[in-house]
Amino acid sequence: MITKLRAGAAQWTVVVPVLSFLVLALTWHEELPGWVVAVVACFLVGAVLAAVHHAEVIAHWSGEPFGSLVLAVAVTVIEVALIVTLMADGGDKSSTLARDTVFAAVMITCNGILGLSILVAAVKYRTAVFNAEGTGAALACIATLATLSLVLPTFTTSLPGPQFSTTQLVFAATASLVVYGLFVATQTIRHRDYFLPVTPEGRVLDEEEHASPPTLRAAGVSLLLLAVALVAVVGLAKGVSPTIEKAVDDAGLPHAVVGVVIALMVLLPETIAALRAAARNRVQTSLNLALGSALASIGLTIPAVAIASSWLSGPLVLGLDPAHMVLLSLTIVLLTLTVIPRRATPLQGAVHLAVLAGYMVLALNP
Repeated sequence: MITKLRAGAAQWTVVVPVLSFLVLALTWHEELPGWVVAVVACFLVGAVLAAVHHAEVIAHWSGEPFGSLVLAVAVTVIEVALIVTLMADGGDKSSTLARDTVFAAVMITCNGILGLSILVAAVKYRTAVFNAEGTGAALACIATLATLSLVLPTFTTSLPGPQFSTTQLVFAATASLVVYGLFVATQTIRHRDYFLPVTPEGRVLDEEEHASPPTLRAAGVSLLLLAVALVAVVGLAKGVSPTIEKAVDDAGLPHAVVGVVIALMVLLPETIAALRAAARNRVQTSLNLALGSALASIGLTIPAVAIASSWLSGPLVLGLDPAHMVLLSLTIVLLTLTVIPRRATPLQGAVHLAVLAGYMVLALNP
């Protein structure tokens, strides 16, 4: 019976990405009526769940932190493609889309995914235990890149408004790539043990227990299907984005809400994967996903939009407003206080979720 259930699950995770990709091909650049949008949304959710499954297969085959890195980078690369595509179609109205989406990703990952993961693990196991060296390194990189890319443009004077000049933008893009590249090298080569899950006693867990890794062939198939599923997720998200933008405009909400919704949809695979890892008391894996996604979102998006700005007609606004700078500063302070003790209680998770709630309230009612 168990074998049949597993076989059914395996077939489902193969069929859904393919069908989702076909739906994407049929609806690409088409105006979608309401019932089609509902169908597309169902396939979008299915593609997200399939992506999580295949990401976990790859993570089990490659081991941490490579599995988390694969999912974070794959999602972010396609997120960048979605941002650039929407900016190309939106003109001046989308000049802040990159900023809004990147900042939303930082807040959702560093407060939402991280807070929920800590809360789930701490409620189930009394405390959430993780490796402070790896988590602290990720936090330092996030704080640096967020400040250089999203805070400094508000205070520069070469151009009016919260914009970088060409020289400043080139510097921010180069710094983002260099810092992100160094972080990946640290995470995967030189200090890989800093990013592995640990026991409450501090023992590093290098392998999943009581489970044999999948074969190379199975991992290769999952990698291919993960790519198909993620392309479908972001493509279908773009397909429903006009409906989202219309709903936002009809409701009289700020246009920045569109960036929040895009980030929420694109980050669904990481959220589910992080919560499942936290439920298994692999909190470091959850933090790798959360902070790695935040870092990849800044480190890859800023260089991409810097290149795209050379042919996009509208301005590129990256600087945060004062309220968002306060939230970013509070997030960095809270992350520091959470990381230092190497373990967290449900209180820390709830505090991070409170910051995310505050961000959502300000997004809807600035």
